[in-house]
Amino acid sequence: MSKRFLIIIAVLFLGFIGFLVFSKEKTNSPGNSSSAQASNHVAGAGKKNVTIIEYGDFECSACYAYYPVLQQVKKKYGDDITFQFRNFPLTQIHKQTMAAHRAAEAAAKQNKFWEMHNILYEQQRTWATSSNAQRIFEDYATQLGLNVDQFKKDYASAEVAAVINADIDAGNKLNINSTPTFVINGKKIENPKDVTLEGFSKIIDEYIKN
Repeated sequence: MSKRFLIIIAVLFLGFIGFLVFSKEKTNSPGNSSSAQASNHVAGAGKKNVTIIEYGDFECSACYAYYPVLQQVKKKYGDDITFQFRNFPLTQIHKQTMAAHRAAEAAAKQNKFWEMHNILYEQQRTWATSSNAQRIFEDYATQLGLNVDQFKKDYASAEVAAVINADIDAGNKLNINSTPTFVINGKKIENPKDVTLEGFSKIIDEYIKN
């Protein structure tokens, strides 16, 4: 084997290693939504092999209307299903929504996502019309017993923004363009017509049977 051939092999090998290092650095760069993992906010153990994913917007009036029904669904089915929420803020039409999603993800850092999720929907008409929504969110953090200084830091962080953007990317891949949109065992269902516990139960029971 010639010396020249060995040199060529060595150069190619070093170039390949450099490419891998560069790719890893690019992928792991802060705030890169393409590398960030989507959120994983779930309730229920999915014993009946049914998973419902809601792509929701905290400022969306339709999501607000669905919220109490979904609470009933989670209570009725418990561990039989898995319910998951993913961020899909419609920032073009909702002024405060990104701030609300930041608040929810910041609360998640202290294991209080669902508690913040619930307050945001229950108090939607308060913060959505406020000129200082962030202050209201900080008050909610206090009510939930969070470390408010840490909450403020996480709220403003690139990491929280990246998680939200990763959820949006996941929704875009499913061609989601409205909220709430539900994905049940991989099938997309936009704005089910029967917004009642009975209506959702019919859909879920069909999936449980199958």
